[in-house]
Amino acid sequence: MSDQAVKIFTSYAHEDEGLKDEMDKYLKVLKRSGKIDAWNDRELIAGQEWNAGIMDELAKANVILLLVSVDFLASDFIWDKELAEAMKRHEAGDAFVVPIILRNCKWTSMPFAKLQALPRNAKPISEYADRDAAFTEVATGIERLVDHILSK
Repeated sequence: MSDQAVKIFTSYAHEDEGLKDEMDKYLKVLKRSGKIDAWNDRELIAGQEWNAGIMDELAKANVILLLVSVDFLASDFIWDKELAEAMKRHEAGDAFVVPIILRNCKWTSMPFAKLQALPRNAKPISEYADRDAAFTEVATGIERLVDHILSK
């Protein structure tokens, strides 16, 4: 990817990998346009230290996507490492953190609840009759953020 590409880090629970993979398809247009360089932990290579690799990529990200579900909220690694660092970077103004509500769960008391979530009105993707509409809404929201970052 070009140096101009916005670096995106996706934080998710492995139980939600199918939904993450589905979302990635909707972000493919942004990847092909050179606007984004997206990363998630499935890009770690054999022999790589996974904790260090994840935290290194998280530190480089301009945008951190939180794929929110009950499994995401229940993950100690996400809570202790990824979310703590993501919110620290958000508070410092070093990265944008975007909650994407995958499945219905009690997330409104979480540290990221103050942030604008996707899809619109924080309706869980799993509750959409048409998932294409939900993921298109998410991709459109991410593209607007990426265009905002690139315009600066």
